[in-house]
Amino acid sequence: MSSRVLVTAGASGIGRAIAERFLGEGNRVAICDADPAAVKAFAETHPAAITAVADVTSEEDMDRFLTGLEADWGGIDIVCANAGTGGPAGAIETLDYTEWQRCVATNLHGAFLTCRWAARVMKAQGHGLITLTSSTAGLYGYPFRSPYASAKWAIVGLTKTLAMELGPHGIRVNAVCPGAVEGDRMDRVVAMEARARGETEEAIRQSYVKGVSLRTWVTAEDVANSIHFLASEAGARISGQILAIDGHTETLAP
Repeated sequence: MSSRVLVTAGASGIGRAIAERFLGEGNRVAICDADPAAVKAFAETHPAAITAVADVTSEEDMDRFLTGLEADWGGIDIVCANAGTGGPAGAIETLDYTEWQRCVATNLHGAFLTCRWAARVMKAQGHGLITLTSSTAGLYGYPFRSPYASAKWAIVGLTKTLAMELGPHGIRVNAVCPGAVEGDRMDRVVAMEARARGETEEAIRQSYVKGVSLRTWVTAEDVANSIHFLASEAGARISGQILAIDGHTETLAP
């Protein structure tokens, strides 16, 4: 029996890998993303999926998208609250408050709007799985990335709390914490951190590898496979867990 799966920020990167993993097994998948071009490209490649342009920080956007999805499907089995942004890099005294707010809103407030809807729908049906995308930055201090680390730590707290709150209703809640994931997004993050620290991009890349026990980056598919496991019968008793997919990060300090 196929599942009904929602992935926020699902048109590219980790979100796209998650969506494609579930699509590949014949599940019904809906994605939203704030990038119209990425949504268009995803829809062209996966015409069976429900796609929408929506900003996860906009209550109006999310209400419109989620209300329509609920009307179409009548429920939801798996919700991947995946949307996030890297935010600004720099020493705390140099950061702009508006950029701080934007980073926290995308990473944390977007998860709230998504989970608020998912909780109501899943409680009514008596089952469901919610996964939230945190980061290894949600497990360690992360110099020069304080807004991102703060928001990702908050996702861990939200996950633990929702697992307790929703567990009696048959709903499981877990978080995944990707490490340095190969792709365009991390290329941008590396460039931003290099500027903030006054170092070369290659030095930043090497610092990521050096701080990981397996001395490797991970892929979006690694993250998608882990979420697929949580959604499988093999993961049916796993809830309230914070799963690092990172090759074992030892430190995020430079």
